Amino acid sequence: MKALAKIGGLGAAALAMAGVFSTPVRAQVSEVVKPVIVDTAVPIIVNTIKPKPKYVGLGKFEGYVMHANTVQITVRAKGNDMSLQSFALSERASAEMQTVVDRGGYQYGDKVTVYYDQTSLKALKVKGKPSRPL
Repeated sequence: MKALAKIGGLGAAALAMAGVFSTPVRAQVSEVVKPVIVDTAVPIIVNTIKPKPKYVGLGKFEGYVMHANTVQITVRAKGNDMSLQSFALSERASAEMQTVVDRGGYQYGDKVTVYYDQTSLKALKVKGKPSRPL
């Protein structure tokens, strides 16, 4: 019983000292902050959406290069290994292909996407990354 009385007496003394020597709690900001009223009629534009250019009326053929030069390109279909397609290049695509050939050209197996005119099977744009020349 004496030990319980000693613990209770020490606890009460510690509680009284904490109440006497503690400082009162105050808010960190002494002035009143006024809320900002936002006008809801004007939208806030975060980022504009830029549409990707679409090739309207053109066919798209994805595959791997079998052979490519400045006149034509032969491509094996991506999902069907038995499907081959040869495209004659337009004048603009031929000029672009010449710059690619000057840097090493497309090698066998390079992944490309050919945008072509469906009636004449003439390639208007060839997109793909050529591998390093041998």
